[in-house]
Amino acid sequence: MRPAQSGIRPALVIAGPTASGKSALALAVAEEFGGTVVNADSMQVYDTLRVLTARPSPADEARVPHRLYGFLSPAVACSAALWRDAAGGEMEAAWSAGRLPVVVGGTGLYLRSLMQGLSPIPEIPEPVRSDARAQLVELGNTAFHARLAERDPVMAARLAPGNSQRLVRAWEVLEATGRSLAEWQAVPPVGGVAARWLTLALLPPRQSLHAACNGRFRTMVAAGALDEVAALLALGLAPALPAMKALGVPELAAHLAGRMTLDEAVAAATQATRSYAKRQVTWFRHQLPVDEEIPEQFSESLPEHFFPKIRQHLLTEAE
Repeated sequence: MRPAQSGIRPALVIAGPTASGKSALALAVAEEFGGTVVNADSMQVYDTLRVLTARPSPADEARVPHRLYGFLSPAVACSAALWRDAAGGEMEAAWSAGRLPVVVGGTGLYLRSLMQGLSPIPEIPEPVRSDARAQLVELGNTAFHARLAERDPVMAARLAPGNSQRLVRAWEVLEATGRSLAEWQAVPPVGGVAARWLTLALLPPRQSLHAACNGRFRTMVAAGALDEVAALLALGLAPALPAMKALGVPELAAHLAGRMTLDEAVAAATQATRSYAKRQVTWFRHQLPVDEEIPEQFSESLPEHFFPKIRQHLLTEAE
């Protein structure tokens, strides 16, 4: 646990994999402590995908202030830097209103960018970003990866050909700055928000997490996820945009195009969700400074167990 720091304003992070119940825990904490919930999920930022990304319901959003949910068009490629700046502004607004920022999400890079900062990579011009995405579509992942390897073998060796988003990022940084993304990543990070952080991580057992993932996606389909994907596809967006890679979008798009049955799409999306949840758990255990690991999913009794810790570490002046 990090030592307390006097004079620095308090903030809470609730991290965890998909289907762990972190949004419900954040809501309970925010209600108890006068908090503002700040989204740290890279897909819940998009306005088209409420059901498919498991955004809080309108009723839940009405119970306490919720920020950075559905605030971007899927035509925007949200980055950790863009999100961090927006989240920092929302934290300042919460503090000014006498509220506790409760940052909740499963996108580890976003959380780390807020707490520790990012490498100082200059803003990439939109024409460069658009060109990189267009090249990926034109060449395909394998050929694009090979072209990256010719110019930046270090980053190409770190990236799988199937990782479209990171391939595009490596290319656009090289193109815009003349330096490898690997070089930028070696520079000490800057721009983190100074706060007295308390980080809770919901990390349920794999069997429980898989069971939650298995039931969740079919429920999403019944609640309108297919209509959301159809609306997303109707926008005619570039396939490399992050929203087009959201869990379930490629599989349901394949079903809508007649390439998969609905059962096949649900099975494939559920498997992808389980795999993603596994990677999230690994990342949080090894990459994020966690004060309290919670080895279970959300339950109604869970918040009361952690309320005393939150009061002690965040709502009282550090000695």
